[in-house]
Amino acid sequence: MKIDEIKTPAYVCEEAKLIANLGILKEVADKSGAKILCALKGFSFSFAMPYIAKYLNGATCSGLHEAKFAKEFIGRGEIHTYSPAFKDDDMSEILQISDHIVFNSHAQWQKYRSKALKSGIKCSLRINPQTSFSPTDAYNPCGKFSRLGITKENFLKAINADSEFLKGIWGLHFHALCEESSESLAKVLAKFEADFGEYIPQMHHINFGGGHHITKKGYNRELLINLIKEFRTKYGVEVYLEPGEAVGWECGYLVSSVLDIVENGEKIAILDTSAEAHMPDTVLMPYRPAVRGESKDGKFAYRFGGNTCLAGDIVGLEAGEPEYKFNKPLQIGDRVVFEDQIHYTIVKNTTFNGIKLPDLVLVDESGEILKIKKFGYDEFSRRN
Repeated sequence: MKIDEIKTPAYVCEEAKLIANLGILKEVADKSGAKILCALKGFSFSFAMPYIAKYLNGATCSGLHEAKFAKEFIGRGEIHTYSPAFKDDDMSEILQISDHIVFNSHAQWQKYRSKALKSGIKCSLRINPQTSFSPTDAYNPCGKFSRLGITKENFLKAINADSEFLKGIWGLHFHALCEESSESLAKVLAKFEADFGEYIPQMHHINFGGGHHITKKGYNRELLINLIKEFRTKYGVEVYLEPGEAVGWECGYLVSSVLDIVENGEKIAILDTSAEAHMPDTVLMPYRPAVRGESKDGKFAYRFGGNTCLAGDIVGLEAGEPEYKFNKPLQIGDRVVFEDQIHYTIVKNTTFNGIKLPDLVLVDESGEILKIKKFGYDEFSRRN
């Protein structure tokens, strides 16, 4: 079956582009000596996991379910698990599945320390360096009042209050970037070293977190490699990176179909997909996704509306750019392809309004379907 024969909506991952991204990440790991994990919170496309197992060092997970997913679909490499707060009901299984566990606070570390150390798992603490770079506050892990990680003030309080605070701690973890450059990492790293430098030599590893746009065109990979090499040499520790978006960057799209075209001031094409349900970051970030075949100077303009009852379910509305132009008019039944819609979509989509979840498709360079996973009513009924 060829890709143009599938039913819509569907997320389509292009195998060759995925492998190209993974090749870049592996090259960074090989040249720098860092270990690179796939952050499942941003990219957990099941058909991609065997490729991740081949190219990367494992996965970083946001709790029990992602850890189980990593165990099932990756099957090799390291599993690092972090949560802002762990549930008692989950902890025994997390400790069995994971190789590393990252605690978010002194209280969480105190609560689970004995159990974690008894299990033999490697334990780390998440640090808030209180310096970060992010395109919007909603995605800023170190913004004002952030609950994510231990600030320097609270770190020092914990040391003074608990003589065994760092006993059993293998590493420190910071995550302070979102869609950012290696230049931004350098600034965060300088602040992290200034505040926590005396404790770094006591560690086995330091995790530089995610948000690194390593596979994006123009990213300064040489600077990243040099930062890691210099840091490893200076402190004698291992370094981890955990990109998610960089794994799935520009390696897939969301394909939909035009169900109807209505006119009210502008022409509005109603699609069998939804910005709200299937492309949530276009609403939350917000941003306007590119559409294949659009033309800046096109004479035929449309808004793309989702097939839900939400009035604001218009692609690009929150970004202030809801109009798409084309060189020829759209027809009912035409396909509309939203580019770069693999990362932070599958992991965040919903069945709002009973809308169907897009199928998952893996294709080769010729457009031949390698694998497909279909969704229907069962997903809606089980969630309601």
